[in-house]
Amino acid sequence: MTDEELRDVHPGRQGLGVGLAIGVTIPGILLRTYHPDVPHPIEALLFGLAIIGAAFVLSWAAEAAQLDISAGLAIAVLAFIAVLPEYAVDFVLAFNGGQDFAEFGRACKPPGDPGESACSLALANMTGANRLLIGIGWSLVVFVAYYRSRRGPRRMTEIQLERSHAVEVTFLGIATMYSLTLPLKESITPVDAAILVTIFVAYTIRVSRAPAEEPHLVGPARLVGTFRTPQRRLSVILMFTLAATVILLVAEVFAEALVDTGREFGISEFLLIQWLAPLASEAPELLVAGLYAWRLNTNAGLGTLVSSKVNQWTLLVGTLPIVFSIAAGGLHGLPIDAHQREELLLTAAQSFFALAVLLTLSISTREAILLFTLFWAQFIIGALVPESVQFAERIGVSAVYVLLGLAIFVRDRHLIAPLVRDGLITPYRHLNRDREIPGE
Repeated sequence: MTDEELRDVHPGRQGLGVGLAIGVTIPGILLRTYHPDVPHPIEALLFGLAIIGAAFVLSWAAEAAQLDISAGLAIAVLAFIAVLPEYAVDFVLAFNGGQDFAEFGRACKPPGDPGESACSLALANMTGANRLLIGIGWSLVVFVAYYRSRRGPRRMTEIQLERSHAVEVTFLGIATMYSLTLPLKESITPVDAAILVTIFVAYTIRVSRAPAEEPHLVGPARLVGTFRTPQRRLSVILMFTLAATVILLVAEVFAEALVDTGREFGISEFLLIQWLAPLASEAPELLVAGLYAWRLNTNAGLGTLVSSKVNQWTLLVGTLPIVFSIAAGGLHGLPIDAHQREELLLTAAQSFFALAVLLTLSISTREAILLFTLFWAQFIIGALVPESVQFAERIGVSAVYVLLGLAIFVRDRHLIAPLVRDGLITPYRHLNRDREIPGE
């Protein structure tokens, strides 16, 4: 670590952060172990806090682990770790959906049950996580950097990614183009899973060729990074073990508590699973990106979230039908009902627009405001309009995303070929040079 990074180590404050993260997992673990009779909302709160605490510990361990494993292995392992909390909840819902499919057929629930099926909830959790990442996460980095730079010599009105991030953007483009076909299907099949996981593997192989770099650690990960090698490795292993154990213990009961809470109070369990569950699992990642932005290391902040979006659109979505098929006892696809078809379209359309914005490998404050506003507009309108017209609302917002994206693609079409070439072919030693934008 550099002298500047060592000066930024505050053992008391950073150790307190680790202690708090571990501390909030304890009530959830005790509740899971002893099963006291508590109201469902309290269950959901305590289990959700346990997942948040475990996800923070997991993210710090993953960052510190970059000091001790090879670049290629780090990329593969960290990519999976990044989606592990989200994956755990979706794993439970997809597995339950597969079991219900085997028992009740395509409806994935008993006849006459007015609630949402586990199949529907699995897709709800996935679409919510993907939309939160862009609508909140990407915008957050831009807004924080803009605010933080207000007293500097130049206010930061645009975030520019390094040229090497063309790799992430290109593979996000491939995954997004394929995702636009999902709303046209009756189910997400093992074939879709194979294609999406293959995209993820190709992405992992490509980024594994990046030269090894000293990781820029923040928060408690920076403290762990100052330990001697044996102590650091032991600390990382213990943090991984603790976080994974907590997530595996409470993921299922957290999902069940959210569903039970919705049914008890007449709140849509679909909305709780779509937004509250992903918010819990995404919180550490959003905080880390925000900390990077606060330090004006915007390339790391936004780059982390773009990489995470690739992971979610490929690995996370691709594993759902695999888990579903295992539970269903055959090569069945995860059913897509009419509502989920609209949600998938909206999620893919948002990704399409975000991809268009990144053609220049940059996001301006105006573009961030647009991403943020469209996300909240759809969220608020969807909550206010009657259910009978929500179909039109989702289709309308999807159309806005697609039309805006097409307009940008047409305007910046000269950037597409160089971006794809950089993403798929150009050696990393050349990607470290400043990006030249044709036509400027």
